Amino acid sequence: MNTAGVDVDALLTGLDQMASQRPVAAQIVATSNNDNTGATELAAILGADVALAAKVMKLANSAYFGLSGKVTGLPFAVTVVGFNTVRAIATVSLSGIDRAEVLPAGFWDTSIHLAAAAGSLGPAFQETTADAMCLGLLAQLGAALLHHNDVEGYDQLVATTSLGQERFIAETCRYGISTPQVTAEALQQWHFPAPMVGALRAVQAGPEGALLRTAYEVTARLLEPGHKVVSIGGLSQNRIPDSQAAARLAAVRADVKALRAALGL
Repeated sequence: MNTAGVDVDALLTGLDQMASQRPVAAQIVATSNNDNTGATELAAILGADVALAAKVMKLANSAYFGLSGKVTGLPFAVTVVGFNTVRAIATVSLSGIDRAEVLPAGFWDTSIHLAAAAGSLGPAFQETTADAMCLGLLAQLGAALLHHNDVEGYDQLVATTSLGQERFIAETCRYGISTPQVTAEALQQWHFPAPMVGALRAVQAGPEGALLRTAYEVTARLLEPGHKVVSIGGLSQNRIPDSQAAARLAAVRADVKALRAALGL
């Protein structure tokens, strides 16, 4: 039963209002959707926001991308991290979650771990590391929006459910929609690529959601000591054998450290 309800249209209208306060971020998100946009053009727009430009430069020069200290120009930095990464960083600013005073418990820990997990697992799903990392980084945007709409209720939900399918079911019962689905609606409104939106919508069921489902399981194992383990082989549709789970967790831990330092989150 939907006990609290949520007006998704109202949430998305609020995001549009935020976009008007962050014009450079909004322009980056809009421009990066254009297939005719080049790295030089996107870098020129990015350069108008010193904080966003610095974040992209820092990420391009991070251990995560393996080019520490070698990226000196913004156009090259855009090429190194990829358009989707630039768009994801701009979206974090556009949505205001990087400056929000109140977020769900452990929000950024979860988001950074999801980004690292999805990026690490991405190639097994025929996704580039950068694009998969972006999917993980933005996946929890919906949680921030649901929390903003129902602070006490959402805090209780987080405290009584495990990250992943259990929480998605609880969110759907309470709000009629889950975190990834809210994120999908926001990204569709901002004209993100259809495969990314589809992956978020299918995270509870469907082959398109397998990467993100597996990333949530990896994140839960790393962050929640009492988490009830679910087969990674099953969640990943046998792309990641359960025998590789320990090695995958170790790799994600290392990537979390690099991403946290690079993104400053």
